[in-house]
Amino acid sequence: MFEVLVFVYENYWRGDACPEPEQLGRKLTAVGFDAEEIKQALAWLNGLHIAAQGTRLPSPEADDAIGYGQSPDSMRIYSVAEQDHLGAAALSFVTFLESAGVLPAPMREIVIDRAMAAPGDPISLDALKIIILMVYWSFGEEPDALVLDELCDDTELRVAH
Repeated sequence: MFEVLVFVYENYWRGDACPEPEQLGRKLTAVGFDAEEIKQALAWLNGLHIAAQGTRLPSPEADDAIGYGQSPDSMRIYSVAEQDHLGAAALSFVTFLESAGVLPAPMREIVIDRAMAAPGDPISLDALKIIILMVYWSFGEEPDALVLDELCDDTELRVAH
């Protein structure tokens, strides 16, 4: 499923540029993706569309830009099911992005929702990064260069100094 999502991200720069599910399914079949992968990806994308459709992101210039509408004293408590499915690495990465100010609370909730709908127990960090990219994509936003580097960089190849 994640290979299909990466293909969609790379070929349709914005969520609103993506064709309707039926046409997208035909395109994915023509490219050579497995029918079951396509079915899973289209269902997942439909859930993303529904989640993003009713969500409005505050502008960074707004008065409540600190935390993007979230009180500085608020804290997200993850359910046991979320903790089990996401795992420590994914939860740590989400917290890192939040603390860096690049993942506003409404987007975080969509990331969690879509991660919970994805296969894997726990979900891999690479899969979570694809989900985060797709959430940005669904809002027609591109993460800033440093975030994009963190999402696309293979950390296993990094050399510690």
